[in-house]
Amino acid sequence: MRCSNVKNTQFFLLLILLFSIVSCGDKKTQNELHKTAEINAKTTSDNMSVSNSLGDIEISNPADYSSLLKDKRIAIVANQTSVVENKNGGFVHLVDTLFRMNFDIKKVFSPEHGFRGTADAGEHIDDGVDAATGLPLISLYGAHKKPSPEQLSDVDIVIFDIQDVGVRFYTYISTLHYVMEACAEAKIPLIVIDRPNPNAHYIDGPMLEKEHRSFVGMHPVPLVYGMTIGEYAAMINGEGWLDNGVTCELNVMPLKHYTHQTPYSLPIKPSPNLPNDLAINLYPSLGFFEGTLVSAGRGTAKQFQLFGAPFLPKEHYPYEFTPQSNPGAKFPKFKGELCHGIDLSDHPRLEEVNLKWLIEAYKHSADKDKYFNTFLTKLAGTTTLRTQIEAGWSADKIRNSWRPEIDKFKQLREQYLRYTE
Repeated sequence: MRCSNVKNTQFFLLLILLFSIVSCGDKKTQNELHKTAEINAKTTSDNMSVSNSLGDIEISNPADYSSLLKDKRIAIVANQTSVVENKNGGFVHLVDTLFRMNFDIKKVFSPEHGFRGTADAGEHIDDGVDAATGLPLISLYGAHKKPSPEQLSDVDIVIFDIQDVGVRFYTYISTLHYVMEACAEAKIPLIVIDRPNPNAHYIDGPMLEKEHRSFVGMHPVPLVYGMTIGEYAAMINGEGWLDNGVTCELNVMPLKHYTHQTPYSLPIKPSPNLPNDLAINLYPSLGFFEGTLVSAGRGTAKQFQLFGAPFLPKEHYPYEFTPQSNPGAKFPKFKGELCHGIDLSDHPRLEEVNLKWLIEAYKHSADKDKYFNTFLTKLAGTTTLRTQIEAGWSADKIRNSWRPEIDKFKQLREQYLRYTE
């Protein structure tokens, strides 16, 4: 299946609204809805999708694994990125596709941001019903992050299809862990639809220490780990990271014409606050600001493409912005307050984690004792990063301190790679 631009997420959202209005209609109406559930690949607003240059990368389509699904009761773990290409070059949701192919789908599990990807980061997601298909939606974000035995009791096989961005604190790999664990315990096979990693071109960042394990970091890997989600699933299995030593029966549907150095633009934004290629590339570096008093652009049109705060001196931070409520950020940091910061809209592509912005903002903070909060430790996976910055270490010195653990990880990673450089 050849990927190309998706350029109308606004149209997609409009279709979702249409589904919710019409879904109470008869079966004929439902069938008509499925026929219109395609995302047009040609038009969208500037902030709703990313530009695309995928070349010849191919992602598995349902025909590649339909034999595994025949006569099976199926659960799907999915969000708005779980799409397959149609014959017109547009995209249709995987759930809609399999539903129309008359596979026996029992339920859909949804991760952080929800099934259609519109909820805030950290927002509680309730269970519900998909208006387009009538399928039960079960949240894996909130109090219950792992499918229960009861929820899998009427399921023979599970499909996991969620776009990752290759950053440890991006929570979909934690959802993957819990799904694999639940499947292993229930002795249910799991199919992972592999997708390219837009940050696969480098490995960098601090290693997570086990005492700081959380939902924003569950495994002893660097912040940026340079693997696809299929490769990562194999590593979870192979390294025995599932509880009680269980192993998941795993089938990874591989990519074609892809290596970790292949340029890749996501056809659909992976979450509300990662609207384009630049935000995805800057996310590992600017994500650390979530553990400080500084805003990383939530509540603006340039999420993770700028940073700033009201207290930063405008002579050093000339860019001004005022966060407001918007999709994916109902209550942004410094809502309604004028912030001084740096606009990174034209910044070149990063090939390492940039710590200079974090360190310089700390130096320009009047109240350094309150600059960091406890979330930084969860994001970094260690207390060391904060200690190093407070001790006056340079960005280069900190990054050099990561090198021994990164080198060990690279050796470990080698045995799980499917796509050689």
